[in-house]
Amino acid sequence: MKPRILVTRDVFDEVTAYLLNHFDVIANPEDETWDAAALADKLADCDGVVTAITDRIHATLIARAPRLQAVCNIGVGYNNIDVGACTIRGIKVTNTPGVLTESTADFAWALLLATARRITEAEAYLRRGDWTRWELKQLLGTDVHGAALGIFGMGRIGQAIARRARGFDMTLRYHNRNRLPAQTEEELGAAYAEKDALLEWADFVVLTVPYSWETHHLIGRAELWKMKPTAILVNIARGGVVDDEALVDALESHRILAAGLDVYENEPALHPGFRQLRNVVLAPHIASSTRATRLAMAMTAARNLVAALTGGTPENLVNPDVKA
Repeated sequence: MKPRILVTRDVFDEVTAYLLNHFDVIANPEDETWDAAALADKLADCDGVVTAITDRIHATLIARAPRLQAVCNIGVGYNNIDVGACTIRGIKVTNTPGVLTESTADFAWALLLATARRITEAEAYLRRGDWTRWELKQLLGTDVHGAALGIFGMGRIGQAIARRARGFDMTLRYHNRNRLPAQTEEELGAAYAEKDALLEWADFVVLTVPYSWETHHLIGRAELWKMKPTAILVNIARGGVVDDEALVDALESHRILAAGLDVYENEPALHPGFRQLRNVVLAPHIASSTRATRLAMAMTAARNLVAALTGGTPENLVNPDVKA
């Protein structure tokens, strides 16, 4: 008998077909969002699960899934999963790094440029029919070329963003939990800076750090008030890395110039203050959302699950203390 697995969200046909070659698959083609009780019921007799960032895999749920051997998340982040509880139970946890690096870095630049040049504000202006003549001072934006770029988080995505900064002739500094090797800094043209110094220096601050208790509200009121009044903040990391209440206050009071956001606290709920602001560009957590990249992410999760349930070691195992 094939192992039984659950796929919590609608995935691509190619991924479902691949999984059906190995497992008895409980799919979700209607892309329903299950609450905790429904998810627990569906997992009760499953050996593995392909999850999304919207699924909370916590200790209580794990206790109700005695057969569960692997949780394979579609995404780089896995703060939606209680990895410690999984490890205690011997459940393998995987993620999908690497395959989304370049698309996510592209989107960081899309947000940065759209925010700097007020693209969404300009489009709304046009659609309202407000454009009746050319003006010298109309919708004045901020230059990106030659500006000072600060990056928090210099992993794969941060480095991909840094490489793109060369084309804009930007000066680059970064802050990271661990400093990069000197050779990598030289290749990227990036200099290390302490947190406060980076905030005070940068014209653009881009966040790519993973979410954890250490990075919760990494950017809060104190940090926003250290930034230049002409600075722009871009967050493609995770909701919770920024204190949204403090950011709304900073944007309303023009303590910083603008922000470009793809992630939010309590998403998909959105702080109502953001909707009232003109100096913020908003996107619904789509930094990795190209067909090629999302297909690669889902297929990577599927391959991780096949490896996990066939006695192998998944390529992207995040809790290696769990033995095969």
